Amino acid sequence: MRSSGRNSRGSGSGGNNYRGAGNRRDEQQQRAGRPRPEERRYDVGGGSQAGPGPKAGPKGGSQGGPKGGPKGGAAKSGAPKGVGGRGRKPNAPARPREYEAQMEERNRARHDKPRVALPKTFGEVEGERLQKVLARAGMGSRRACEELIDQARVEVNGKIVTEQGLRVDPEKDEIKVDGLTVATQSYLFFALNKPAGVVSTMEDPDGRQCLGDYVTNRETRLFHVGRLDTETEGIILLTNHGELAHRLTHPRYGVKKTYLAAIQGPLPRDLGKRLKSGIELEDGYARADHFRVVQNTGKNYLVEVSLHEGRKHIVRRMLAEAGFPVDKLVRTAFGPIALGDQKSGWLRRMTNTEVGMLMREVDL
Repeated sequence: MRSSGRNSRGSGSGGNNYRGAGNRRDEQQQRAGRPRPEERRYDVGGGSQAGPGPKAGPKGGSQGGPKGGPKGGAAKSGAPKGVGGRGRKPNAPARPREYEAQMEERNRARHDKPRVALPKTFGEVEGERLQKVLARAGMGSRRACEELIDQARVEVNGKIVTEQGLRVDPEKDEIKVDGLTVATQSYLFFALNKPAGVVSTMEDPDGRQCLGDYVTNRETRLFHVGRLDTETEGIILLTNHGELAHRLTHPRYGVKKTYLAAIQGPLPRDLGKRLKSGIELEDGYARADHFRVVQNTGKNYLVEVSLHEGRKHIVRRMLAEAGFPVDKLVRTAFGPIALGDQKSGWLRRMTNTEVGMLMREVDL
């Protein structure tokens, strides 16, 4: 039988031992009444109804055969190691769900411990880095602002800064670059070329066009610095910096304003001298700081007048008292801020350099 078995295995295709459906050994086992190895079932408990053991004879069942004693058949058909439940006894009860939930909570608590608050050895850092404040104020990139500090061109509260990383409070500290105060983002400064016919108020109860019509949708309330009469054109400043606006209009600081006036000639040669010496008006003398003829075409003259006073209609009244009524008047400069080529009705934000020059003009 053994030799025939070997011959039968060797006579297969290629001599390989396939345990598929067409294997002769499996057919012989089926004829003998024995199942295939993969179809055998083992009783975990090892009871009396267990299937035939591995060493059972060809005719030996679980209860028969001369060799069905303690060493054969079902007596040796217990479950192999590891089949009955991996480290747990076959008949051990399952763990209750409450116990499993408690274990899960303990594991989570072990990993979710609150963060330990370390003692503070240093106080919290306050303020912003100086180069960041300068960059936000429009002085250039942070790298460029660091170069300004390295060049000793920046001072804070009157002291020149030479080290990087200094923290400042832009609301309280006075920051200057090349002697000019740096304006922070909390203050706004605008220059408007006011057209003729616009009232120099932020709101007009009569519904006329006013300065407030040019600064709508602003986050903060702005107010104008000084006034221009309705028919006078030119530059007027708008800001929310109260102290700066107050000083710019106060006679003590004498901020100069420059005007272009269109008048009819001919003009006497001593007109400029008369204006500088003083023209007597109903509310006192008024004097010009500077006078010159800009353009002359026949009898039409365009003259420039500069003065530091801010009384109502002061230029018109002075020229009219001298015998030359004004046909058209334009303010071309307010202190160091010039109108330039700004178009009529246009509003622009002032540069940081211009704001610094204004503040220096009034000792801020």
